[in-house]
Amino acid sequence: MGYYLFKLVISSILIVAVSEVAKRSSLLGAILASVPLVSVLAIYWLYLDTKDPDKVVALATSVFWLVLPSLVFFVALPLLLKQGANFYLSMALSLGITVGCYFLMVSVLNHYRINF
Repeated sequence: MGYYLFKLVISSILIVAVSEVAKRSSLLGAILASVPLVSVLAIYWLYLDTKDPDKVVALATSVFWLVLPSLVFFVALPLLLKQGANFYLSMALSLGITVGCYFLMVSVLNHYRINF
């Protein structure tokens, strides 16, 4: 139980740190946010928990393929906000578009028999 609490605290601190830094500098916040902290932590925790390099390879490969459709979010959100759309509506639409792109990417990968 203590180990899970430790993982939760470390992961939470990093997320809060990114949002606090972004309040002061959008550039520094963006740099911290663009570093794949969640992926790095997930890979680290997975290896510590399993000691299985094959599981790490599978996770890293899957993350690679699914980063591509996730980038759509960072195009859609600013475009919607610049068009004057409400923040919450923009977030919801951007997330919906991103989810659609995930499904499209998985379909394309399956079509070409790329396992991830």
